[in-house]
Amino acid sequence: MKGRVFIIGLGLIGGSLALCIKEEHPESSIIGFDADEHQVNLAKMMQIIDEAAASIEAGAQEADLIIIATPVEAAAKIIEVLAKVPLKKDVLVTDTGSTKGYIAEKASCLTEKGIAFIGGHPMAGSHKSGITAAKKLLFENAFYLLTPIQGVQNDAAEKLKEWLSGTNAKFLIVSGKEHDYLTGVVSHFPHIIAASLVHQAARADEGNVLITRLAAGGFRDITRIASSSPKMWRDILLQNRPVLLSLLNEWQTEMDRVKEMLHAGDESLIYGYFDTAKNFRDGLPARDKGAIPSFYDLFVDVPDYPGVISEITGYLAEERISITNIRILETREDIYGVLVISFQTPEDRVNAQKCIQKHTNYGTSIAD
Repeated sequence: MKGRVFIIGLGLIGGSLALCIKEEHPESSIIGFDADEHQVNLAKMMQIIDEAAASIEAGAQEADLIIIATPVEAAAKIIEVLAKVPLKKDVLVTDTGSTKGYIAEKASCLTEKGIAFIGGHPMAGSHKSGITAAKKLLFENAFYLLTPIQGVQNDAAEKLKEWLSGTNAKFLIVSGKEHDYLTGVVSHFPHIIAASLVHQAARADEGNVLITRLAAGGFRDITRIASSSPKMWRDILLQNRPVLLSLLNEWQTEMDRVKEMLHAGDESLIYGYFDTAKNFRDGLPARDKGAIPSFYDLFVDVPDYPGVISEITGYLAEERISITNIRILETREDIYGVLVISFQTPEDRVNAQKCIQKHTNYGTSIAD
C-alpha cells in the first residue's frame, strides 16, 4: 500500500508500528508527532519516521491512516482535535488504547462526519518505554484486537489490517463492550489483585521485618505487574469501572467460597479447588502472547564466587542475546545458588540456554 501514515505518539507502541508499516509498505510515508520534542528528534534520527509534523492538525490533513498511539485520556482529546480538521474523506483513524468503550463514545464526533474510526488494542508491550525501545518484532504472534465503531464498513477493518500486516499479529474483531470485558478479566482485574497483595504484604511488614526478605522470590514474581505505571492504571480503572466493579463482586463471592471450605476443613473440597485451578492453568497456551506481557525465565545453577554473574551475562552479550531481568534466588557459601534470567521471547530463552550449556557445565532449567 502507498499513502501517508500519521502517527501521534512516538513511544514504544507508536514507534514499533511505524517500523512495521515502513517495512511492509516501503512506498508509504511515515509522519510523526509527539508532545515530547526529544522523542520526535530521536525518531527522525533513527529513521523511524520520514518527517515530523508541526502540529496534529498539520499532520492529519493529508493522512490516509492516522494512528493515535497515546494513553486513552490523551487519545480522547486528540480525537476532539481531529474532528475539527478537514480530513481526507477516506482516511482511517485508529488508536492503541487498552479500553475501548470509553474511546468509542469519544470517537462518535468522527463517525458523525463519515470518518471511519476503528478502535485498536495491540496486546504487546515491554519493560522498556520510549522511541528507542521500538522494534519490528514487538507484535509478532500477539493478539491485536480491533473494535470498529457501529456503522463503519467491514472493508475499512480489512484495509486497516492490510496497513498493519507487517506486525504479524493475530487480529481479532470484537465489540468495544466485549473488548473491555475480556481485557478486564485477563489484564485489568489481575493488576488490581497484584496491587492488593502488595498492599497486604506492606501492612504485614510493619509488624514483621522478615516479610520483605521472604517476598523477594516467588512473591515478587507473581506481583510483578503491580510495578506498572500508577497513572495508566488509574485511568484504566476509571474507564473500565462497570466491568471491574462486577468482577470485584464475583471475586468476593469466590473468596467467600474459599472461606467456607476452610471453615469446614473439608480436605477433598480444598484439594479439588487447587486441582481444578491447576488443570485449567496448565491448559492455557504456553507460547501465545496474551494480555499481560510475558517474561520467560531461565534458571541457572551457579557456584557462589565473585564474577559469576558477569561471566554468564558476558557469554550472552557475545551472542547478542538480550535479557530483561536478572536476580539470584539463593546463594550460600560452598553450594550452588540459582540465577534467574528473564527474557522477552521464548526464542531468546532457548538460545540463552544453549549458549550457557556451550560455555559452562552449569545446570539450567525452564519452568512454565
